[in-house]
Amino acid sequence: MIALKLAAIGATGIAAQWLAWRLRLPAIVLLLAAGFAMGPATGLIDPVRDFGEVYKPVVGLAVAIILFEGGLTLNFREIRESSQAVQRVIFPGGLMVWIGAALAAHFAGGLDWPAAIVLGAVLVVTGPTVIMPLLRSAKLKQRPASILRWEAIVNDPIGALYAVVAFEVYLVWLGAESAAEAFTGILIAFAFAIGAGFGLGRLLAWAFGHGHVPDFLKAPVLFSAVIALFAISNQLLEESGLLAVTIMGIALANSKLAALGEVRRFKETVTILLVSGLFIVLTAALDWPTIRSIDWRAAAFVALLLFVVRPLAMFVATIGSPLSWQERLLIGWIAPRGIVAVAVIGLFGTLLVNIGVEDGTRMIAYTFAVVVASIVLHGFSLGPLSRRLGLRSTEEPGLLIVGGSRWATALAGKLDEMDVPVRISDPNWNHLSDARFAGIPVHYGEILSEHAHHHLDLNRYGALLAATDNDAYNALVCTDFGPDIGRTNIFQIGDMNQQSERQAMSFTLGGRQLFEPGLDLFELNRRMREGWTFQSTRLTDEFTHERFVETRARDTRVILWRKPGGRLVFSAASGNQKPQKNDVILSFAPPRPKKDVPAVTDAKPQPDLPDAQAP
Repeated sequence: MIALKLAAIGATGIAAQWLAWRLRLPAIVLLLAAGFAMGPATGLIDPVRDFGEVYKPVVGLAVAIILFEGGLTLNFREIRESSQAVQRVIFPGGLMVWIGAALAAHFAGGLDWPAAIVLGAVLVVTGPTVIMPLLRSAKLKQRPASILRWEAIVNDPIGALYAVVAFEVYLVWLGAESAAEAFTGILIAFAFAIGAGFGLGRLLAWAFGHGHVPDFLKAPVLFSAVIALFAISNQLLEESGLLAVTIMGIALANSKLAALGEVRRFKETVTILLVSGLFIVLTAALDWPTIRSIDWRAAAFVALLLFVVRPLAMFVATIGSPLSWQERLLIGWIAPRGIVAVAVIGLFGTLLVNIGVEDGTRMIAYTFAVVVASIVLHGFSLGPLSRRLGLRSTEEPGLLIVGGSRWATALAGKLDEMDVPVRISDPNWNHLSDARFAGIPVHYGEILSEHAHHHLDLNRYGALLAATDNDAYNALVCTDFGPDIGRTNIFQIGDMNQQSERQAMSFTLGGRQLFEPGLDLFELNRRMREGWTFQSTRLTDEFTHERFVETRARDTRVILWRKPGGRLVFSAASGNQKPQKNDVILSFAPPRPKKDVPAVTDAKPQPDLPDAQAP
């Protein structure tokens, strides 16, 4: 029976993730709804009853793995232009949120001071499990996205440790332990968490980099190290393990470890599974008495926290920083709470109840109220607000072209005329001269470099075309960017001849072929010299796709078409799809003999496409 429930949790979580992707909704909202339906609404799952004593330890280990994976994404090179803002958001911004949340919990929420102070500390966290999915779909500019990601990952263990400090101080005030013992214990635990996390991260980087661990064991070794470090650190001080594993992840992320990319992708997959399951399990653990305790006082507390405390704290903390007022407003508003807040408050709520603080139970209800309200409000408002503030691209993702040839420049020029975001990347400055002269955005540098990874905004490009004269390099670029952009949106120019089985590369390498193998860059440039051109044609009721095919030369190549909303559909990946009315077809066509040019009767050039080709 337990196995069946675990299977149901896993299947429901992934189904919610897929449905959110299809409907373009925040996945966390659907996960919360699924957890409520499977738990309080129907009683199908009761984590405490079903999983017994292993429930809380497993949740803690899962949270540790999630925070470690988040730490793996934090590279110091990424925050060079926003490091000051990140520091201010965490310190003193986090402290101000703690104080403000504690005051709101006591005076508006009606909690006793011990519960209010611990609750305020826990709600400093903002939750990478919520922020990461939101950032993937929000398409924010690099600086605000980087600040929100760093805050979410770093503040999670810090918020938990704030709660530890608050709880220890309360024990000292009760006389349960001396101030010297509490201070010494906290200091030792902090020092161990930071030192052990950094030291173990550097040790693993050295071991991996010098070949002391084979590739097939790297991910298992990391998992074992994370679990061991988390458990040992927690023996010294509860929840200090979260800080330790986060520091370990950051240390590995900045170690320039070649194998880190594959490990990170594997960790991302595991994290998606853990996040999906944990949100359902933690929501299902709610009971009706806890839900009924959410009254007008809880609503007042949530409103003060979201609309007053957090925005005011961030506004004051970022005074004098290089952030614009739009960025400060966005960062002050966006602070969804997630798994870490729920998991940590469950522990301290129980501890406070055990020592006679009755409001420990209400803390759990208040935290869930904050989690649900912040996820719904911030999840659905991030996109519109960032667009209104000019911190998000309002355009559909465009095309990133690697290789600055004459053919690629002409393609980019036509896409630019069609209002499709496009950029050409090439490490040779001379190859970009025509594009720069034409006003086409360029990226001068190696596309595979770490600099490009941190400074090239991939959110603006939903597809990539590798179009250099080196087929092996094209395949390498496509293979490297496939996980980031999506392998179905990665294309490359084929080689001149169909290769034999002995010479052909593995099907796991490279991207989709934009043309048949015979059309390599040399052949495309030759056709350009012969007068071939890129043509954009809008389909209408009269000038249909069938009419387009009839009026074009047989060797015309349709590259893609642009939907009215801006989405690009590549012919090489279209399957059975065909362009429809109001779609704009981009084709590469040979010159027409003058005697064969028909009269312009079927379609008229559109205002936004002055050179659209009429039949």
